[in-house]
Amino acid sequence: MYRYLELRLIEHLREFLARTYGLENANIVVEQPPKIEFGEYALPLAFELARKLRKAPRKIAEEIVAGVGALPGFEKFEVAGGGYINVRVNRAELAAAVADDVKPPAAIPPGKVLVEHSSINPNKAAHIGHLRNAILGDTFVRLLRVAGREVDVQNYIDNTGVQVADVVVGFMHIEQKSRAQIETLAAAPQFDYVCWDLYARVSQWYAEDKENLKVRADTLHAIEEGNNETAAIADLISVSVLKRHLETMERLDIEYDFLPRESEILHLHFWDAAFGKLKEAGVLTYEASGKNKGCWVMRRAGTSKPLTTGSTEGTGEGRTGESHEADEGGISEEDQKVIVRSNGTVGYVGKDIAYHMWKFGLLGRDFGYRKFFRYPNAHECWISTTDGERDHPHFGDVAEIYNVIDARQSEAQNTVIEALRGLGHGEAADRYTHFSYEMVALTPRCAAELGYTLSEEDKARPWIEVSGRKGFGVKADDLLDKLIASAGKEVDARHPELSAAERGEIATQIAIGALRYFMLKFTKPSVIAFDFKDALSFEGDTGPYAQYAVVRASNIFRKGGFDPSQFCRDRSGDYLQTPGKDGGGKDAASRVSTEEFAGFLGGEGGDEIWELWLAAAQTSHVVGQCIAATEPAYLAKHAFRLAQLFSMFYHRHPILSEAGEGRKRFLLTTAAVVRRELIRVLGAMGIRVPAAM
Repeated sequence: MYRYLELRLIEHLREFLARTYGLENANIVVEQPPKIEFGEYALPLAFELARKLRKAPRKIAEEIVAGVGALPGFEKFEVAGGGYINVRVNRAELAAAVADDVKPPAAIPPGKVLVEHSSINPNKAAHIGHLRNAILGDTFVRLLRVAGREVDVQNYIDNTGVQVADVVVGFMHIEQKSRAQIETLAAAPQFDYVCWDLYARVSQWYAEDKENLKVRADTLHAIEEGNNETAAIADLISVSVLKRHLETMERLDIEYDFLPRESEILHLHFWDAAFGKLKEAGVLTYEASGKNKGCWVMRRAGTSKPLTTGSTEGTGEGRTGESHEADEGGISEEDQKVIVRSNGTVGYVGKDIAYHMWKFGLLGRDFGYRKFFRYPNAHECWISTTDGERDHPHFGDVAEIYNVIDARQSEAQNTVIEALRGLGHGEAADRYTHFSYEMVALTPRCAAELGYTLSEEDKARPWIEVSGRKGFGVKADDLLDKLIASAGKEVDARHPELSAAERGEIATQIAIGALRYFMLKFTKPSVIAFDFKDALSFEGDTGPYAQYAVVRASNIFRKGGFDPSQFCRDRSGDYLQTPGKDGGGKDAASRVSTEEFAGFLGGEGGDEIWELWLAAAQTSHVVGQCIAATEPAYLAKHAFRLAQLFSMFYHRHPILSEAGEGRKRFLLTTAAVVRRELIRVLGAMGIRVPAAM
């Protein structure tokens, strides 16, 4: 409702400005006043109009306030300071609408959204850095679905890349294992852990003798070619590790719809189709000389275009040998991005261009599909294949794409976008978003807890970077196990009366909530230094703190013998993860009238509780902000604010001992609304609320 009123306010003001000053489609900025007693919205509009209208800002503000007229849902407009306009809503009407869970009509953009996330190389166990990617992506999927969008969730599997080749090298050339022996290992638990250790050993083997890198090159070529023993072993390894990744992510309530594999992009000739289109459009050019001789290249994103277009044949370094500028019609070597190597193999970016053409329905080809993984809720996850099942969901051909890929891949992502533009698909390029984020590291304390030996220099650092090639890092399952064990100690001490199964479920929900919240509360450009103690704290900006606020609210109703659905309506559907009635409605005896809301929320005494109501009214607005900015951290901030405000409310108002029947109903309604909104917010973050804390 908060966003709905804001949009109504903007439209009303635009009509007034057009009618009064002849200003069409004015840009109207809406802010929040620094204190709740100043109102719900603040408008710096008069300052922006001062130059156009050649009047003092305060004079303009006075004219607007005097002439704008009444607006349903709003109480009044006031001039403040040198020209600000503070706007007050009708508190009683807004509170009644929030309690009734009124959902104003919203325009939902047409078309399906594709979110690609996780995309872990299927060569070893998932680690803590992968968890940030997956949690960010899964949360964004939930946000889009809360906003009413249809979403496909894809997890791209690079099963023909160098990382898989390295593990194949380890098994075949270092350990000298046969396909049958590898198959036996792959069937055992934690095969991904075996690969983790082997991957680090292979890196050491390469360092010992650079000649060993030739084995990698031969192995990689065999895998890409397919239909040979090496390719079969690579497929066995990658499929086995992939299943372990899905099991790991399932522990975090993360699911996927489709797993497109790089092998099918090659074997179904996606790249061949894309290559032809790219050459025809002049996006790719052939290098006949210079350091990239024999390669097909395209211009790096962000570099200047040549004076004319055409082949780069005959170009090389600049005349001085220093400037690296190309002749007319060419691309300087400095600006070239190699897409096809001189040996004819296509690089990662080339395959990614073909894949994204398929995503937008621009390739004229499709995958084969087969069922791969069935979740406990019966949801099917499909995987690409060369032939597959006849009846399958329709994937691809989407309206928008969000790729959750770390910031180090920005150049590659921008290259794909520029390739789409070069092909004439500018609209698709505009609907392609690189959802970038920074890495996850460990605090020295966390690294020491995990058993790593640290130097004095390491101990003094703010964080320590993980490295899969060096075998230094935190496996995702190990991290989850340790978090659950730590939470379990607290739960066992606080609730010995519960069964072991109940305590285990609570500990798991707290641990998963702590991890997901910790990964989400930092803005995407921030490097996260993970720490067990900080993540599991029950105080401050943490998942358990927000969960505890819901448990406290639930305890009020349990102790009083009330059902919270008696006091507020809930239309949240599947995204409300709460025991008891689903989508209950208020009965007449528990309904707070608009007149009662006006009395309890009016005056100075009402400001404190009104701030809590206003925050509860802003959930859908915050969801919209998260989507528009691709920044889930705003949702974590909103959860923390709601939990903080509720904590103050909880301590200041002994609800169940309140003598006045009307005020008691109002306080119970307040607790029910905040509980509902916190459950929704945490649900959108993938966090469940335990029965006890």
